[in-house]
Amino acid sequence: MWRIILVFLLLTISTIAADAQRRQINPIPFAHEPCSVLDYRPCTPYYCSPLEPGPCIPEIDYPYGQNLQLTIESVPSEADRAKYQKPDHDLDTIGDLFAELRTCWSPPADNARAGMQMAVRFSFNKAGGLIGPPRLTFATAGVPAATRTTYLDAINSSLKACLPLKFTSGLGGALAGRPIAIRYVDNRELGK
Repeated sequence: MWRIILVFLLLTISTIAADAQRRQINPIPFAHEPCSVLDYRPCTPYYCSPLEPGPCIPEIDYPYGQNLQLTIESVPSEADRAKYQKPDHDLDTIGDLFAELRTCWSPPADNARAGMQMAVRFSFNKAGGLIGPPRLTFATAGVPAATRTTYLDAINSSLKACLPLKFTSGLGGALAGRPIAIRYVDNRELGK
């Protein structure tokens, strides 16, 4: 009799533990986990099923992150040339804004350095103007202060040349006050 109760108790505990492990939610949302052919379901699901226990958290690939990050290269690659075309209409999407900001960039001619990277962060108001000056958040290590100042001046003058940006009322309201981080990469071959 005790053996039957012990076996029943062990089966119940193992069933509860397996169910708890199956219902565990990944604490890092949208994390890509290693996949295996032997997995009983997809590693990063794009669908929800009413037959699965627990909450359903589908992974959605958004084209732009919530923090509005952008990389601008001095010489775009062939694949990215279309992204560097200035829009011929009022800016209505984030893609239009990014294209406009890419076309504004003109790297410095004097005191330039190959491979220089600099990142700034700023916000726009509804009218398309800057809310305060851009804040420097990153510069390539080991670069002299004069070179950093040259690139920061080039960034500030490039942004001022484009301002005010012509937002539609929808985009202006959605972007107002949200921080935008831009990383400028000088990938020119300066020695040639």
